[in-house]
Amino acid sequence: MDPDLLKRHLDLAVQWLTQVACCREDTPIGPKGRLMPTTHWRGAIRGEYRVSAGEWDSFCPVWHTGQAVKALVLASEALGKPQLLDEAKFCAKFLLDNQFTTGENAGLIAAYEDYPDRVNTSAVLECLDGLFLLSAADGDTVYRTAALKALVWVKDHLWDAKIKRFYDVYDPVQFRIIHDVPCAQDRPLLDDAVFCTGWRLTGDASLLQVALDTAETLLADENPPGNWIKYIPCSTERDSIHPRHAYWWGNPMLDLYRATGDARYEACFLRAVAWYRKALRTDGGLFRNTASDFSTDSFGHATSGSACAALMFLRHIEHTRDAKIVPDIEKALGFCCGMQFTAPADPALKGAILEKVLPPDGTDNSPYHIRDLATIFFIQAASEYLRCAKKGLLS
Repeated sequence: MDPDLLKRHLDLAVQWLTQVACCREDTPIGPKGRLMPTTHWRGAIRGEYRVSAGEWDSFCPVWHTGQAVKALVLASEALGKPQLLDEAKFCAKFLLDNQFTTGENAGLIAAYEDYPDRVNTSAVLECLDGLFLLSAADGDTVYRTAALKALVWVKDHLWDAKIKRFYDVYDPVQFRIIHDVPCAQDRPLLDDAVFCTGWRLTGDASLLQVALDTAETLLADENPPGNWIKYIPCSTERDSIHPRHAYWWGNPMLDLYRATGDARYEACFLRAVAWYRKALRTDGGLFRNTASDFSTDSFGHATSGSACAALMFLRHIEHTRDAKIVPDIEKALGFCCGMQFTAPADPALKGAILEKVLPPDGTDNSPYHIRDLATIFFIQAASEYLRCAKKGLLS
């Protein structure tokens, strides 16, 4: 893959993220955003754009924005553009502005997702790695401090050490965990290895223990190899596996292997990599609904899944130095580049990576659906590719 060409795709994606998708005013994003009690919107990333209607909407702006912060920090180094850290800080302020500072919720970041007035634990955890990376890159500890406060709050209030899983829906007004709604499945959340990061930064062994106990649950419940169909958003009943699931829970296994030397974690990471190699289509695409035998629907693509596959493969080559995975890396990234709008008539699309092609609805409306995650995870993967190429790992 030509690094200069990839840089052009990366730069265009960053421009879309910062100049089009980033909210510059305190205005709720779309119908879903207006249902949220969020009052601070500046710096949030607009998450959904239906091309046929030309309308924006939002879906869990907190964790999406946290991943955008991570993407911008990585792109700042990959493109040699330190000014992108200012953009990352602008987005990070949205997260800090939506963190409770007093009372019983102090430390919690209000990450509304499946229900507009209730917090999802996974969404809190998935916004933190960007704050950790921003502090490391910028030197300002305010972001790390905010992330650690959120991490400890989740550990103290939403982690159950007896069942070794997290409660995943919380009402911040009534101060109670919600059990009786469809998305309230207790889950072993290992997302972005943030508890391992928290332990490394503080030396607090209780944070590492949460990660280790979570990993034990995941090892016990792993099915199929390298994935976890038992837990939402996957579904055993529908035989449907989410395209980013193995990334969220398989990728952090490598962090735990490095922290403990336990070979079981390394083996699980390698199985997750193998799952992605089989799940990728021949052109590098991936689908929202992938069955346990790797069959798929015809529509409902998930380009963010291809980007996460590339991230897994890049971590694999950095860990193993096994160059046999390079064609898979370039296939996944090549698909993402092919999904980028480079000369659209709609200015809201320029630079965006297309996430999804919708099934036909009987009209000739555009079937394209934009989710910020395709662009966000592409930026992360392209940045990591350039870093690995600079180290000579891909030649």
